[in-house]
Amino acid sequence: MPYCLTEDADALAAPAWGAAPPPWAPGRREETDRMTDREDDTGTPGRTWCISEVDIFRDLSEAEMDAIAAAAPMKTYAAGEMLHSPQQPGEVLFILKRGRVRIFRVAADGRALTTAIISPGTIFGEMALLGQRMYDNFAEALDGVTVCVMSRADVQRFLLSDARIAARITEILGRRLADLEQRLSDSVFKSVPQRIATTLATLATRNDTPAARLRPGVRHPQISLTHEQLAALAGTSRETCTKVLRDFADRGLLRLARGRITVLDLPRLTDAAG
Repeated sequence: MPYCLTEDADALAAPAWGAAPPPWAPGRREETDRMTDREDDTGTPGRTWCISEVDIFRDLSEAEMDAIAAAAPMKTYAAGEMLHSPQQPGEVLFILKRGRVRIFRVAADGRALTTAIISPGTIFGEMALLGQRMYDNFAEALDGVTVCVMSRADVQRFLLSDARIAARITEILGRRLADLEQRLSDSVFKSVPQRIATTLATLATRNDTPAARLRPGVRHPQISLTHEQLAALAGTSRETCTKVLRDFADRGLLRLARGRITVLDLPRLTDAAG
């Protein structure tokens, strides 16, 4: 099945899923008033918790981080909830502190194309000021997500006015565009098994993904994605993805578990990616 690259938001006016929408369908987004006090991973409140250890703020002083934190209220989302949808637009920038976010778009027949999976420590959102647009994309929490939200005015005041931060934002957006261009190239020149192997190898080796940071006692990278989520990322159907994964497992390249894929032989998986 080819990638579905629809650009027509009007196609969602009469969606194919009917009266029983899937979790990513419009209308499933949570209410926008869920704001919480900032806290660290142990539950202890901390004013700059949401922006601490985020790469674009890595060399700011405590006073500078405190000023940005005051302008970026924190929000939490449960797995499956929507942070952004075309039906509820808003020009805001999300700073992702915890959890993963899937960026995707939906064709008129209900098929979804995942364009990116955002990991903690980076940014995303509808922000024409940064040259970053969500257009007809959705943003879905893959697990429990914590973000800080900044308005256009505060992005201009605190981020773009600082040459250090502005340069890092440009680098992030450039890398994200390069990733998307590579995936579009793969969709034309690689087979489905090669695309799935490429996606798994990339997720297992990128420094900004949880899989690349192995926990103590864990020997092999573990990727927390369902077959359906991986299929959307690789541009194929869930059934085909499951068949390919089982073949990889039979060859000893990986081990399958519910909602988790463990990469056992990364060099051979990379070879399978072509």
